[in-house]
Amino acid sequence: MQTMLAVDEHHWWYRGRRKVIRAELDRLALPSDAQILDAGCGSGRTLEELVRYGTVFGIELDPEAAQAARARGAGEVHEGRLEELPWPEATFDLITCLDVIEHTPDDRVTLRELRRVCKPGGHLLVTVPAYQALWSQHDEANHHFRRYNRRMLRAAATDAGWSVSRITSFNSLLLPPAAAVRLLQRWRSPSDYKPDLQLGPAWLNSVLERPLALEAALLARGRTLPAGLSLLAVLANPAAARSL
Repeated sequence: MQTMLAVDEHHWWYRGRRKVIRAELDRLALPSDAQILDAGCGSGRTLEELVRYGTVFGIELDPEAAQAARARGAGEVHEGRLEELPWPEATFDLITCLDVIEHTPDDRVTLRELRRVCKPGGHLLVTVPAYQALWSQHDEANHHFRRYNRRMLRAAATDAGWSVSRITSFNSLLLPPAAAVRLLQRWRSPSDYKPDLQLGPAWLNSVLERPLALEAALLARGRTLPAGLSLLAVLANPAAARSL
């Protein structure tokens, strides 16, 4: 968590992912007074992006991260588990859940609880790591339970009652070198593992961010990408039959 708090403002991955998320959110028809939840908000950096779309709330399990998110002053932040959200049914027009459900033991329980607090006709934007074949020390160090393919993500969403509007890969151009690194980690001692989210020089972050900026421009036009280190899904809460 300390690593994330230190780098989420400047690291190429977070900066690039924010561009991808904005490209998708700009395509949604949200009410002008949208109520928005960032589920698993970390240090709250995404809350600062979401305020342009409406009134924002966050929830975060880690106490230190939740305190950092509150300190940003971008929205009301609660500390707690995604499986037990403190809001009543049909509270939010939009929920974002970015690289979080892979950390939960039962993703269907998590997705079902997120749907409970989503208004009928509202949306959930979720991102997850892709390809179980790339499981490595990175996943173990980050306490992942799984990585996903399209079929797995679609099944988890529909089992929880969501309608799948869109699924696309992203972080595509860096897939080959990143996959090679992940696979090599299997042959190394755990003591040799170094986290990916180390903040390098500004010029390197700028170079690595450019492919994600290009992908964001493509996604903004409604394109989908066939492969990538991550998956993004836009899910809709059906306007009828809300039985949970």
